[in-house]
Amino acid sequence: MGLGLGLAFTFFMALHRPNPPPSRNGVGASCVVLPAGPWATVAEFLFQRFPGVPASVWLQRMENGDVVDDQGIAVTKQCAYAPKRRLYYYRAVEAEPRIPFEAVVLWQDEHLLVVDKPHFLPVLPSGKYLQETVLVRLKNQLGLEALSPIHRIDRDTAGLLLFSIQPTTRDAYQALFRERQVDKTYEAIAPWNPALPWPQRRETRIAPSPQHFMQQIEVDGPPNTLTHIAPLEVRGDLARYALKPVTGHRHQLRVHMAALGLPLLGDGIYPKLTPEGQVDYAKPLQLLAKSIAFTDPLSRQTRTFESARHLNW
Repeated sequence: MGLGLGLAFTFFMALHRPNPPPSRNGVGASCVVLPAGPWATVAEFLFQRFPGVPASVWLQRMENGDVVDDQGIAVTKQCAYAPKRRLYYYRAVEAEPRIPFEAVVLWQDEHLLVVDKPHFLPVLPSGKYLQETVLVRLKNQLGLEALSPIHRIDRDTAGLLLFSIQPTTRDAYQALFRERQVDKTYEAIAPWNPALPWPQRRETRIAPSPQHFMQQIEVDGPPNTLTHIAPLEVRGDLARYALKPVTGHRHQLRVHMAALGLPLLGDGIYPKLTPEGQVDYAKPLQLLAKSIAFTDPLSRQTRTFESARHLNW
């Protein structure tokens, strides 16, 4: 492709880049791209694609103008179906309960935001959580529309979280995690077993459990996870551990500790799954993203952050 054609192609792509609508109360619109299929109307597709959402809810969203395409054109229940059309829609959660804990901002410059997250507060909107998430609360409090997490930790886990403020520099920080250039240390409270060899180097393969979508399990095969585990302090039958994940698989630390016969205190997923809705604020998961260190990709300065939170013995 010649230089002239290349510039023309770049300009064409810029003009046709997806254009999501603005957030509402800090919550961004969800997106779906219409696949090829037999549906006569967009409404028929949405009813089938999202069976957990009543048809009456979709119809109400359309009536309210809460379903639009990437040109900002409102979608109605009569709109004909057109494959490859990109739709945006706003979700709502009725009677979303208040989570009585707050994230604390530890650092902010023009590119990076570092917060100390409490237990129980989700990072991103999902399922029954919209406003009661770290991202939406921070967007509303700080007026940062483009705020986006660089990495994630579980809703049950407390501790350090990094957010990108500028879309133009976001990938530079995300690359640190992709290329494993971030030194992360977690702390956890779990049973103590002096018979195990310490420290531990847990390198296994983790995959989704066939028993329940919420759980992961160790399976045979090439390792895809690595965690270094060492006791920091022992008190009777319990110990406080330092966990240093090299990889970032879902539930990695919880799975590795449970597989050693040392399930984390307060864990409602491993080894036994607690029924949904049985949240006890007095018994948080004893897992804390305690410290994080890296070389800032923009300033080349060493950045080290530490959570002010502590686990409960």
